[in-house]
Amino acid sequence: MDIEIIPCLNDNYSYLLKDNQTDTVAIIDPSEFGPCDKKINQKYKKLDFILNTHHHFDHVGGNVELKKKYGSKILGFEKDKDRIPKIDILLKDEQEFKIGNLNFRTLFIPGHTSGHIAFYLEKEKVVFTGDTLFSLGCGRVFEGTYQEMFNSLDRIKNLPGDTKVYCGHEYTKNNLGFCLKFNPNNNYLKDKEKALEAKIKNGEPTIPSTVKDEIQTNIFLRYDDLDVKDTLNLKNASDLEIFTKLRDLKDNF
Repeated sequence: MDIEIIPCLNDNYSYLLKDNQTDTVAIIDPSEFGPCDKKINQKYKKLDFILNTHHHFDHVGGNVELKKKYGSKILGFEKDKDRIPKIDILLKDEQEFKIGNLNFRTLFIPGHTSGHIAFYLEKEKVVFTGDTLFSLGCGRVFEGTYQEMFNSLDRIKNLPGDTKVYCGHEYTKNNLGFCLKFNPNNNYLKDKEKALEAKIKNGEPTIPSTVKDEIQTNIFLRYDDLDVKDTLNLKNASDLEIFTKLRDLKDNF
């Protein structure tokens, strides 16, 4: 499988995929038509499928024009059947489907929106997390509850550690500052900071991360870390209370 990262809008990422065995081409979360169409033309000149993690415009903005030009089939979660433009195929939680010979599994991860999903390829060790899990961060809780977002992040956290994480935005630098503020004694974070500086200096995306790396560095997966609890002065709080406090603080960071 080939994965091409396409920068869109101000800080979005869309992902162009090709199954090399069948030459089937798909795109995940086409934020806008122009950059996505340009890359499709450069690489493949065809687009068989469009996959949407959720209905927000900065993830579906290219749907209509791409489908019109390439005759693509659009896949999204069943709860978003009236919110994803031109959707063709409605997915359920844990549903498996194929793009060429690539086997995808749908993971329902609400919180950011009520119909948010991730696309997981177990064999290829890849997950596309949209706006639920970012590198060193997580999405805002808009339509769901903190409990739902907590559970969704925990679901991703329990994937194999070497699973590569492709998320919806380039937020890593800002997220790093937040993580360091509230988890200041995390040596993994300090090492991560050096690696990120090198990538940013070279103009490279900070994506993908891995599940293991996020567990070690992403404060929203480290709600049980004593350093985090001490910094927040919430030593006896529950995991959900810690997560909720962190999410509220990040909203105003």
